[in-house]
Amino acid sequence: MQSVIGIATLLVCVFGGYVLHGGRIDVIWQPVEIVIIVGAGAGAIILGNPRHVLTEMWLQVREVLFHKKPGEEFQRQLLLLMYELLQTAAGGLKALDAHVEKPHESAIFKRYPLILGQPKLLHFIVDNFRLMAMGKISAHELEGVLEQEIGSIHEELLQPARSLGRIGEAMPGFGILAAVLGIVMAMSTVAEGASSGDVALLVAAAMVGTFIGIFLCYGVLDPISNRMKQLVDEEVKALESVKVVLVTHVSGKPALLAIDAGRRLVQLNSKPSFARLEGWIDKLQNGGDPNAVPRRRAGDVRA
Repeated sequence: MQSVIGIATLLVCVFGGYVLHGGRIDVIWQPVEIVIIVGAGAGAIILGNPRHVLTEMWLQVREVLFHKKPGEEFQRQLLLLMYELLQTAAGGLKALDAHVEKPHESAIFKRYPLILGQPKLLHFIVDNFRLMAMGKISAHELEGVLEQEIGSIHEELLQPARSLGRIGEAMPGFGILAAVLGIVMAMSTVAEGASSGDVALLVAAAMVGTFIGIFLCYGVLDPISNRMKQLVDEEVKALESVKVVLVTHVSGKPALLAIDAGRRLVQLNSKPSFARLEGWIDKLQNGGDPNAVPRRRAGDVRA
């Protein structure tokens, strides 16, 4: 909805203002100029990026246009999933094998569909629980490994936004390219005996290319690439939360304290309070009964 409002505001203010100023839409409707500029930009993107970056770019652009905020429900599912996995690991890390080897068939993971719908986050969780199950690893060692992995993921996920941003910066240049070609065409008509009025119309049409390039740069591609970076940061924030939970657990802290450490890294707009987190866990412990009376757990620390 927010993306629709933004696009509508952009189009209405730019083109509506042009019409109110006395302009005619048919004058700036130059499909050939659009083909030249957009085609040049698309070709440059394809030429300058490997296939996996192009695939990720398409997924991120689609996410920008149709994004739904994860919200508190996503955070609830993530934190409760981590709590259940830690509780299962308390009976021996080998007990996790049935869940982390085939998460889509796991009874635990099936309770949290929003996490199953996030492949990168899901792989990060199961891979690092496998790492813990493979042998003894200290909290310091685990933290170092996870920081390097998250840094690598973050860098890779940012590449599509950076590439799209560079193409956005080049759009005014592509607009000038289209305008120059239009001027060449306009000047060639002079030798054919075109009137000054005809030449003026051709020059005006050519200058539309400059407008299209600037419009695509600052009105379309730059905002989209900026939003892509924000969505990547949100995705990495979830990985950071998982990392803190695992490191705190390996350092010997109770499950609730480990989950609360992860809660503290959740973005402010969707961060649950400690009391709310404890309520979720109490409901889970009592078989999901929303009217269940909260119970104190051994080793829990209240804020």
